[in-house]
Amino acid sequence: MSSSSRNTIFVEDALVLSHESFDGEQFILRVMAPKCAAHAVAGQFAHLQCDPQRPMRRPISIMRVSASEGWVDFLYKRLGEGTALLATRKPGESISMFGPIGKPFSVQRSRPLLIGGGVGMPPMIFLAEELKNHGVKPFVILGSEVPFPFTPRPSQHMLEGLPAGVIACMPLLDDWGIPSRLASQQEFAGCHRGYVTDLARSWLQTLANDELAEVSLHACGPHPMLEAVVRLAGEFGLPVEVSLEEFMACAVGGCAGCVVEVEEETGPEMRRVCVDGPVFDGYRVFR
Repeated sequence: MSSSSRNTIFVEDALVLSHESFDGEQFILRVMAPKCAAHAVAGQFAHLQCDPQRPMRRPISIMRVSASEGWVDFLYKRLGEGTALLATRKPGESISMFGPIGKPFSVQRSRPLLIGGGVGMPPMIFLAEELKNHGVKPFVILGSEVPFPFTPRPSQHMLEGLPAGVIACMPLLDDWGIPSRLASQQEFAGCHRGYVTDLARSWLQTLANDELAEVSLHACGPHPMLEAVVRLAGEFGLPVEVSLEEFMACAVGGCAGCVVEVEEETGPEMRRVCVDGPVFDGYRVFR
């Protein structure tokens, strides 16, 4: 664990408050974890014990928190044995977890574009809410190849530069006054048929140079999507942050099981996704 992470990660027995299931093997878990809720910032994650008989934990991105009420929300997809066990946990049960962990997003420009794909959506929702609370209104693009874990609806916020008919949004973001659009190749109603980066490019192409100077990109999702986001940022000369998803064992920097190669000023270096990230400068990861 790096010195910057010491005394910032809390171990808690988190009480399950609710556990909702959605199409596509997706779940939203809400737990009572006051210490994590009080300290978490967008881009961080928690390490959850999926079952008392399964000691190896799973890293799951934080989607929302309420510091005042003490709850933390996670959106995850059932993929393997660990998350299959986690999906069986019921309200009233306790889950051992520690968090928040990792380096968060750092937004320096006034017009951030947030892009989330699949289980990479949660950090973007957290970041959008955090920005809203600081008086900044981002544009959020979310993509999924399975039904979204919410019911899309036509957005109240019209934006120029988007393909005709692309009107579907995430209701929660819309209610917050944050414009959002959805992308998928599954022909979901009101969604852009194609990649999130295609939709983002359509919007960016409509901006004048002085407007582009206010834009930054922030993304989380599968590696091919993140590579495409970094290429897109390069096309328009924009700063870009990416949140990486990696398998983890300890999640606190001790095992070095989640290292990735990052281009530093002195050359390539191996960095731990858990505590040196998960958020990195996109240009340093995808060169």
